Amino acid sequence: MFAVIKTGGKQYKVAANDLVRVEKLAGEAGDVITFENVLMVGADADVTLGAPLVDGALVAGEVVEQFRDKKVIVFKKKRRQGYRRKNGHRQELTLVRITEILTGGAKPSGKKAAAPKKAAKVEAKAEKAEAAPAAEFKDDVKLIGGVGPALEKKLAAAGVTSLTQIAKWTKADVAKFDEELDFKGRIERDEWVDQANELIAGKPPRAKADQ
Repeated sequence: MFAVIKTGGKQYKVAANDLVRVEKLAGEAGDVITFENVLMVGADADVTLGAPLVDGALVAGEVVEQFRDKKVIVFKKKRRQGYRRKNGHRQELTLVRITEILTGGAKPSGKKAAAPKKAAKVEAKAEKAEAAPAAEFKDDVKLIGGVGPALEKKLAAAGVTSLTQIAKWTKADVAKFDEELDFKGRIERDEWVDQANELIAGKPPRAKADQ
């Protein structure tokens, strides 16, 4: 069975055990949420269209993770006016695992969906690949965009000498080093942790225009 739901101004076709990235919803990992705006419900050739919603239909899901998407750069320029504006934006998203598609006014059971074994294996392999440094990995903190010799010395004085250390930083670590070294939010703004993980995975350093 599948359903088409609407949330955050977008429509999504979902089925049980699907992982869906949607605009941020209130809740923490493990919370059960429901989508009441169901536009279509179907099973094989049997399809029910809403007008605009399907009466008595409901889709239940479980919050897997709250996260932010990749940074999008917005650059504006007016020729011969000396006008330039550059801003970055990271959309807040919620990863939801669909647990149930209900019809006829049925209520959600509240049970969490068991992730498919195949998906679990794929996720485990991905985590292992992220954790293992690339063969040609060069552990140099200056590869992070915006980090030069001066910042390298500050980091070394604080005991930070490698990308692997930065890649493991938590939010608390970021706040700690930002305050101790007076970086004025640079660590989070320039996404040092993300950059460190990318470099460890073998990706080339980000261009200055991407910062």
